Amino acid sequence: MTRRTLMAMTAAAPLAAAAADSPVKLGIDLFSLRSQNWTPAQLLDYCAAQKARVVHFSEIRFIGGLDPENLRAVRRHAEPLGIEIEIGMRSICPTSKMFDPKAGTAEEQLGHMIDAAQIVGSRIVRAVLGSSDDRRPGPIEKHIESTVKVLRNMGSKVVDAGIKVAIENHAGDMQARELKTLIEGAGPDFVGVCLDSGNPLWTLEDPHLTLETLHPYVLTSHVRDSAVWKVPEGAAVAWVRMGEGNVRIDEYIRKYAELCPGRALSLESIVTNARVYPYRDPQFWDAYRNDPAWEFARFLDIAERGKARPAEVAPKDREGVLRKEREDLEASLAYTKRVLGI
Repeated sequence: MTRRTLMAMTAAAPLAAAAADSPVKLGIDLFSLRSQNWTPAQLLDYCAAQKARVVHFSEIRFIGGLDPENLRAVRRHAEPLGIEIEIGMRSICPTSKMFDPKAGTAEEQLGHMIDAAQIVGSRIVRAVLGSSDDRRPGPIEKHIESTVKVLRNMGSKVVDAGIKVAIENHAGDMQARELKTLIEGAGPDFVGVCLDSGNPLWTLEDPHLTLETLHPYVLTSHVRDSAVWKVPEGAAVAWVRMGEGNVRIDEYIRKYAELCPGRALSLESIVTNARVYPYRDPQFWDAYRNDPAWEFARFLDIAERGKARPAEVAPKDREGVLRKEREDLEASLAYTKRVLGI
């Protein structure tokens, strides 16, 4: 950690207190800092220095494990900083390619996270079905049914704990109407959505459509900008700093603040090179047989407005990689604060 970062952290508490006056709960998903190798306390101090009100430990590795004493220590560190903690895990779908059976059954893994949420003071447990790999050979409906079964099995424990499970539209696994089906099937009284603004593009979906469809179920969020443009094979998608894309992210975050009051608006900063979606290849559509034409047309409108971006050139040294990761997040935070007037 640099001396500059340490100096910024000394002012963390008053900065976080000032941000508490904002009607928007600005947060940071710690995947934004995935390479820093900081302790939970260092992560919390850095986020407080950025005026975050919510810190989203989206994976167990970021919080340092589920040992109760560790969780209590994290909670004790967060409280004087005025930071609300959210915790998360990966796949709870036993049929997903992402699911890790070595860690126990899906019910056992989710149960451990529910217990952890109570200890650390998180109102939600974020979880995922899987990724775009689960659409091939699919069908995705099979995995939705598996996830619904797990959630129903755990319903009474979730309700008794006084928390909710937030399922993310994750890494190209589900389109909005599919995630809505999952939530309604499991039970919207204890299951909701972790709404990601970048992942819809990985399912050929306009993120504004995702928000319009899922906002009644939103419990928390991950937010980042995207650039989309046409290529000979179909369309290219790259994740970019906030304000550098063409999905009208400023309108998106204002709309989110209006439709999801009181929910965290957490930056998940990821900057990538282009990922190509060859929709001109008939075989590509094997994974999207149920995608309505009118929804795909909205995605195409975005692509047609886009311009090709040059490839990102990664720093050659590790310190450069770490610095760029922080700079990407801080630039995105600054943009978001300007849009929201924070």
